[in-house]
Amino acid sequence: MTHISPTGVEILGHLEPGYRDILTHDALSFIAGLHRRFERRRQSLLRYRRERQAELDAGALMLFPHETADIRAADWKVRPAPADLQDRRVEITGPVDRKMVVNALNSGAKCFMADFEDATAPHWANLIEGQINLRDANKREIDFTDEKSGKNYSINEDAAVLIVRPRGWHLDERHVLVNGVAMSASLFDFGLYLFHNHEALKARETGPYFYLPKLESRYEARLWNLAFQHAEDELGLERGTIRATVLIETLPATFELDEILYELKEHVVGLNCGRWDYIFSYIKRLKANPDCVLPDRSQVSMAVPFMDAYSRRVISVCHRRGAHAMGGMSAFIPVKNDAEANTAAQEKVREDKMREVLNGHDGTWVAHPDLIPVALEVFDQKMPRANQIDREEEMALPITAKALLEAPEGTITDAGVDGNIDVAIRYIAAWLGGRGAVPIHNLMEDAATAEIARAQLWQWRVFERSTQEGTPITAGTIGAKIEAFRESIQGEVPDMPDVRERIGVAAGLLRDIVLSDEFVEFLTLPAYEYITEGLKKPMQLTEFED
Repeated sequence: MTHISPTGVEILGHLEPGYRDILTHDALSFIAGLHRRFERRRQSLLRYRRERQAELDAGALMLFPHETADIRAADWKVRPAPADLQDRRVEITGPVDRKMVVNALNSGAKCFMADFEDATAPHWANLIEGQINLRDANKREIDFTDEKSGKNYSINEDAAVLIVRPRGWHLDERHVLVNGVAMSASLFDFGLYLFHNHEALKARETGPYFYLPKLESRYEARLWNLAFQHAEDELGLERGTIRATVLIETLPATFELDEILYELKEHVVGLNCGRWDYIFSYIKRLKANPDCVLPDRSQVSMAVPFMDAYSRRVISVCHRRGAHAMGGMSAFIPVKNDAEANTAAQEKVREDKMREVLNGHDGTWVAHPDLIPVALEVFDQKMPRANQIDREEEMALPITAKALLEAPEGTITDAGVDGNIDVAIRYIAAWLGGRGAVPIHNLMEDAATAEIARAQLWQWRVFERSTQEGTPITAGTIGAKIEAFRESIQGEVPDMPDVRERIGVAAGLLRDIVLSDEFVEFLTLPAYEYITEGLKKPMQLTEFED
């Protein structure tokens, strides 16, 4: 354990070469200030989430809040997007490792979302080296040499606009304690990036741009706005220098879209349909309702009614308020060494992007550089201008609470059960080993898709469903299947004891989560306990006076 000034700040992670350039005295003072100002409010909002969940479990209805009807009815707009965020027709997303940062910025996409959240496992080295990589990229001092080819890569002049996604409000950064309490992972990621990059970004006539994940209410948006204002004041930045796009990836947030934009209106530029987390949130928040059991994940596409309603509501609200309505991520990726399968995957992506642009989205996401031309072709054809915010046909489109909540028809199959177990074990094992975005069976899986897999298993077990083939989904059958998949997956790596151990831990975590009486809020919480188990235990906020 290494103690670093300023007073009250402890760094529990190892300090490798270059880390001190990120964890400077001034940078630590800045993020510690964010912690001291906002930690109590963050904890109160997390308690509010739990209280709302208890109400839903007891039978409360999810409705548009009556107390903010005036905000929804009033005529107001958000601040216009800066020039380099006007055209966002295709954005690529991925983790913050050095190769990804260089390749994504050079990919031909309009923007690159560098992801500290679902696509990055929160190992200490990933986080700090990610900050180093983004700092170097913004200074145009980054390069990468491919170990196999020996070819050196650097950033092109026409690089994508960089947008950073910090982790969600629910996550702690246990490697950094302030007065004995673990920092908010959100404020850690946000604060370090802003502190080290705002000057270089201004010099390049761009700005500190962020994607905000997993918000559940206007109050959480308000907290981000307060953090932005505080940070701008501390660093002497003009109000509105920080710009943000909010991921709408929780069911409660969909009922407060106007309110979220209103709270952030001097900083926000748009909303994004984070579809995979949204499906997970639907299961989680409606977990006590037997009428809201979802079929196999493969059947829950953006074309099913409740997902289509969600997309159209985001578009309608955004365009009324002058904000971008960004589409989401198709999980398909290119298939190597199989031309027919690759063509089919590209066609799936093309169909997905065509649906988005025709609905009115102003841009979309892809997970692989080879899919950028596919998405660009669709958006260039159907959206010749920089965006379609001024489209009027969606602005008065009524989307009811019933449309957002009604579960789609579909089936639960043996293949769906097996697929969820297989993907969850493989993904959790990779996450424990430091990888947050993992190609599995020709789909790009991240924490959100793994969350769907384990949430569906829990939901199907709790409501005693059976598969279409007649297999009862019980604790016994799930436990036996998890054990069988553990053995099979470990058999793929007979000479890799470390990987086999992680697979075993992943299977144990999955079994505990799926067979628990209580629904575990995020699988990454117990998994994070595992990867930080050797660290000093932080205090709870209630244990001291901050």
